[in-house]
Order: sequence, then structure tokens, then C-alpha cells
Amino acid sequence: MSLLSSGSTPRPGSSSARARRRTGVTPVAYDFRRPIQLSREHSRILQLGFDGFARQATTVFTSSLRTVCQVNLTSIEQRSYAEYVDSLDASTYLTLFAADPMPGLGVLEIPLGATMACVDHMLGGPGNEEQPQRPLTEIESGVISGLIERLLGEMRYSLAAIVPLEPTISGVEYSPQFAQVAGAADVMVVSTFDLRVDERSYRMTICLPFSGLHPHLASAAAPAAASDRERAKRAQAAQQLHDRFETVPLEVAVRFRPTRLGPDALSALVPGDVVRLSHPAAAPLDVVVDDTTFAHATAGAQGQRLAALIIGTRKEN
Repeated sequence: MSLLSSGSTPRPGSSSARARRRTGVTPVAYDFRRPIQLSREHSRILQLGFDGFARQATTVFTSSLRTVCQVNLTSIEQRSYAEYVDSLDASTYLTLFAADPMPGLGVLEIPLGATMACVDHMLGGPGNEEQPQRPLTEIESGVISGLIERLLGEMRYSLAAIVPLEPTISGVEYSPQFAQVAGAADVMVVSTFDLRVDERSYRMTICLPFSGLHPHLASAAAPAAASDRERAKRAQAAQQLHDRFETVPLEVAVRFRPTRLGPDALSALVPGDVVRLSHPAAAPLDVVVDDTTFAHATAGAQGQRLAALIIGTRKEN
């Protein structure tokens, strides 16, 4: 079952549809059988880490290939492993690595055309667009392995604030169908990057197991423990705020109970008329602040001024 996440489809002429056209946002299918677990806060934490990786990867590619390269993060998504495999080309360059202390394996995927172009550049070639679509030779594998190890090292540094990764290469695969990284239904976190070598653009991905990453994301999102000095400052600020509220001036009214009059009786009032109040003669007056009654009083005088004697509060009631 798949429904629109908004719950309904807006009419073509509605304000929400017009706003969507202006912002370029399109409806996203929501699968109720697999509720989203990657929260917005966790996505933001991962975005900060992988943005740093993209900047460092730009330096790695540029220095290794000795040509203009650029790496940009384009998306972070939660997918099943089967969906991730289906999104890849039939033949690509998959580096499988152990992601200690997280259980399971991770994947660094670079399209085979981009991998061949990188090898061509590092061996002094021009890195032409037309590259052979075949497995790498032993020499080519040795050349590209140094670049992959540098990329994994930069990923370890960029994600250090989330999880202290120690990525270790465990194998290379060219067919995504043969890369036994996780079960088909296992949930993965897939980060997609735009890799530009000269004027050509390629899609590069990093796939990590969600079950191993989630506890570290929850820990990274948790507020840091406050030191004794911070706790003392917070207590002092709370006391100052409390003391300040004690001195804030308020408008206080002493009122009779309201009396209801019809419009005809109200419009017929003239000087000298007597209005019968609904307030019983023996009942106390209400002491009111912002339409909230917090005490009761009786009317009196103190010197030349009227006064109200408090006879009860809401706490006592």
C-alpha cells in the first residue's frame, strides 16, 4: 500500500498545488509497511558529516588525478538493500569494507566508467570519456586501491563526531547482484554524491547499515552532559528569572460578578436609573489579573482611598 505522504492530492487550482509548483516540491510516496525511521535530526547530522567528506574527497580526487574534480553531496536516503542494488548499474566498481565498530559491511560505489577514467588519469593518460566496461586488471586494481583507501580514510575523519569508524577493505565486486552485504529487506542509509571529473559527471554512493548506524546517531543527537559550571550558571539564570518575575508590575482589578442585560435595557439607560447587580450582597469581590480570578476581597477604605481586604485566595480554596 502506497499513499501520498500529505494524505490527499490537492486540486490543480488549489493554493497548495500552486505553492508546490513555485517551490518545485513533488509528492513523495509513503509506504506504511516500512515507516521512516531516519529522523530529520539524524539526517541533518549525517548531512554535516558527509558534506565534510565531500569537501575532503574533492581534494583527494584533484590531487590524485591532477585534474579539476568536484564532489558534492546530493541526497541521504533510507532504502532497503534490494532497492539500493536495483538503483545501481549492472556493472560498477563496489568496494566492500568492514565498518567497525558497526556490525555488517558498508559499500563505496564508483561507476566503472569513472573508475577507469581515474586510473587513466593516474597513469598519465587524458581520461577520455570512452572507457572500457570490464573488470580492472591487477595493475589497475593496485592503482585505484590507493585512491579508495584515501577516500575511506577521509570518511572516517568526517564521521568521527558520529561514530569512530575504522573502515577496512574486505573485497571488491563488479556486479551489485553478487555483493552479499546485507539481506534484501535490510534497511540501509544511502548517501549519493555528484562526482565531476573535468566536465563529466558521475554518481558515487556510500551505503551503510541503518541498524548499526542508528544507535550512534541517537547518541550524537542527545544533548551533551552539562558540566558543574554550566549547571551552576543555569541555576543562577533560573533564580534571576524567578526573582525578576516577582517584581513585574501587573494590572489588578477588583470586580463584582458580571451582570447580564439585554440590548433593549442597556440602550434605555438614562442618568438616575438603578441597575440591579447579580452580585449577592454577602458575596466577596473578585480580585482579577488578566481575566483570571486568583483571590477574593471585601470593599473598604484606607485613609482617603478605597481599598480591598483580601479574605481568601485560590490556593486556600
